[in-house]
Amino acid sequence: MLRARLSVTYPDGDFPANPANPYPGAVPPTSFVHVDGAGRALQPDPAALAGWRVDGTDLDDWLASRAAAPLAARVPVLTYGSNRNPSKISWLRRNLGLAGPVVVLWARTEDLAAVWAYGLRVRDDQRPAVLATAPGAAEDHAVWLATPEQVAMLDICEGRGGRYRLARLRSGIVRTEDGARVENPWCYLGNTTIRRPLLVDGGTVRCAATTQADARTLDGRPADGDGLDAVTVHGAPHPDGWPAAVFVYGLLQPGQPSWHLVAPHIAGPPRRAVASGTVFDTRRGYPALRPGAGHGAPGWVVPVRDPAALLPALDAYEGPEYRRIRITVTDGTVCWAYAWSSPLHGLVPLPSGWPA
Repeated sequence: MLRARLSVTYPDGDFPANPANPYPGAVPPTSFVHVDGAGRALQPDPAALAGWRVDGTDLDDWLASRAAAPLAARVPVLTYGSNRNPSKISWLRRNLGLAGPVVVLWARTEDLAAVWAYGLRVRDDQRPAVLATAPGAAEDHAVWLATPEQVAMLDICEGRGGRYRLARLRSGIVRTEDGARVENPWCYLGNTTIRRPLLVDGGTVRCAATTQADARTLDGRPADGDGLDAVTVHGAPHPDGWPAAVFVYGLLQPGQPSWHLVAPHIAGPPRRAVASGTVFDTRRGYPALRPGAGHGAPGWVVPVRDPAALLPALDAYEGPEYRRIRITVTDGTVCWAYAWSSPLHGLVPLPSGWPA
């Protein structure tokens, strides 16, 4: 599977934006990272510290080679319209100053749907999409892993505070291609009458079921709301604020000597979990997790109230031999975790099921 995506590219010309292809435009069939007028296919790989590879390289290393922020310094923004179209991304670069590689993860949503908005766009009289509740619906969309600077650009594009509001979405289910469940992603939701869902004969009209050409001719009225459970965001997103959980597997576990660093921040009972990878004995009195192949790394998922308040202290505690990453445990929960980033020379894998 990994070999199948090595060096696969998605040139802008193969995914035209308006007027060559009506809104929302064609999209690549996989996750991709966009730069220099093309997307490059991403491959999920738990053995990569980033969890993804591009051209066979760990995505974080690839981003670093371009002086770009790693995934841990980005936030998930659910996109359900044209912002996953490569040509649209290049348009954002030319017209709104979008900078740096754009990481776009294919995502499946449940109980949510992109539906046609009540009003047309001024610049081209096309009908844009808005998100709405849709019990039982399953659709393919995307999640940008965006830097704070890229979110600021999206604020301008989407007319944050006017046409759309930026919110943390608590409705529905969002899973990315690697099986991770994206809890409470950021999302731009309709905020004015023209960006409420269009109702025709009392019901919304899903974008997946009606073309742009037909949608432009629809006649109806604006819905009273989108039916979503979402909390409006004020200010800029902080990458440390997502996810609101930490995976601990060593001295930070409940009952272990350093649990006191985590305990004041918990938002619910810790639960046992297993992450992909292997835990090693460093022979220094503490273990080291290396994601990837192995018999699985046992530990605990700890929900926390405010990860941005906790993580600086854990960063200092773990030190330079560890790297803070986001990992996905076997049930799909995304957590912060500290992975061993130094050489494995001299380290011994701990037995399956450790600790007893």
